[in-house]
Amino acid sequence: MEYAIETSPLETVQSDCLIVGVYLDHQLTASANLVDQSTQGLISKILKRGDISGKVGETVLINAIPESAIERILLVGLGENKVLTGKNYIKAVLSAINNLKKTPITNVVVALADADVIAQNRQWKTRQIVEVFSDALYQFTAFKSNKETDSKIEKISITSPEAELGFAESGLLQGKAIAEGINLTKLLGDLPGNICTPSYLAEQAIQLSITYPSLKVSILEEADMAELGMGALLSVSRGSRQPAKLITLDYRGGEANAKPIVLIGKGLTFDAGGISLKPGLGMDEMKYDMCGGASVLGTLLAAAQLQLPLNIVGLIPSSENMPDGDANKPGDILTSMSGKTIEVLNTDAEGRLLLCDTLTYAERFNPDVVIDMATLTGACLVALGRIPSGLLGNSDALCNDLLAASETANDSLWRLPLWEEYQEQLKSNFADLANIGGKDAGTITAACFLSQFAESFNWAHLDIAGTAWRTGNNKGATGRPVPLLSQYLLNRAYG
Repeated sequence: MEYAIETSPLETVQSDCLIVGVYLDHQLTASANLVDQSTQGLISKILKRGDISGKVGETVLINAIPESAIERILLVGLGENKVLTGKNYIKAVLSAINNLKKTPITNVVVALADADVIAQNRQWKTRQIVEVFSDALYQFTAFKSNKETDSKIEKISITSPEAELGFAESGLLQGKAIAEGINLTKLLGDLPGNICTPSYLAEQAIQLSITYPSLKVSILEEADMAELGMGALLSVSRGSRQPAKLITLDYRGGEANAKPIVLIGKGLTFDAGGISLKPGLGMDEMKYDMCGGASVLGTLLAAAQLQLPLNIVGLIPSSENMPDGDANKPGDILTSMSGKTIEVLNTDAEGRLLLCDTLTYAERFNPDVVIDMATLTGACLVALGRIPSGLLGNSDALCNDLLAASETANDSLWRLPLWEEYQEQLKSNFADLANIGGKDAGTITAACFLSQFAESFNWAHLDIAGTAWRTGNNKGATGRPVPLLSQYLLNRAYG
């Protein structure tokens, strides 16, 4: 897909389709007004006829534009003629691209960034157009005989006045980088478990380092992890024929002595539950248990493209969790890299076993902050649904920064408590702690478990079990939380 900024006057633009916004009560945006004047009041006539009221997300496609270089005009409702919320702006943008996906249109000019949005400038508005359009046009066709996609769109141009060209170009650059990171994350998530193995994830990290010289990759094999004493992580891979990998992707864009931001992503490329076998219905979706790891790769791709002046370390512990004669058993006791012992009460609570050793490993990077992300608990989906990801952590400052970034990125978070009382549920009669805390507060007790391995640094945990993929007829990876993490990094880099 080609994206560009268009600064030519709208009345001179040539396009298969021009997208403009309209408000309630027959009111027009500045762009719609210009086009209305150059088309002898065509838009006003459509509005007066009642074909569109102007409610947020309503659309009408005008297929014939007399004596114009514009072949079609798509009218998009923006609601009341006042400053839009960010969510309503994104809703309108999404409605626009969804309307055009199955048309023969190849070239689109988008004039929606002239709508005012609360606390946002043209940079943000332009970026959202790129991100939303890219997300909506993504289709996974890797294993289909017919690889033709629904959309014929090849080029998207976003209008901007010359006076705001710098903001628009910056938004375009950010949007393209974040969209590519999201698409990589979605692609890896959608790949089946027989293709996307721990070794395959490691190969993708190596490929990224070849494409972007600012990224350096190193991979710990099982022998390396055994030497480090990673008994928790290695216990998960014992039931699989696929060897575990601990992937490190190091981006150094900041000052040499600046502490890095460490991102940790759970990379369980398939989770059958181990001996505590999952129900068969829906088990195919357990290929998405590596979306945390995929999000780390996607975020570092975006950071490298944007050449952010930060130091970032991505860590991806990757394995499968399968039933086997050598797999973890309920009642087994493991020794983690930290030296703490863990009683395995449920082998399907394996993600925290990968993450706890990786959190200990992260200490060697002397991190400024550590953020882990994982499709960790079904309890998070029960508690929060599929709208926000769960957020827990030991640093109010870090959690507040992530919440602020989530608002800007429209990649929602909701913070849950990490109170000392919940730690009681992890007590074990036979080890330092158990790997589950019972049926109550499953998301919180999982984070409590991880917190015991994150005591030496500022840490936040994102539970993305409800947000990393969609189910049902629209089944597929979402690419979250790449938008959130990218915004957090942008805020850290530029304030």
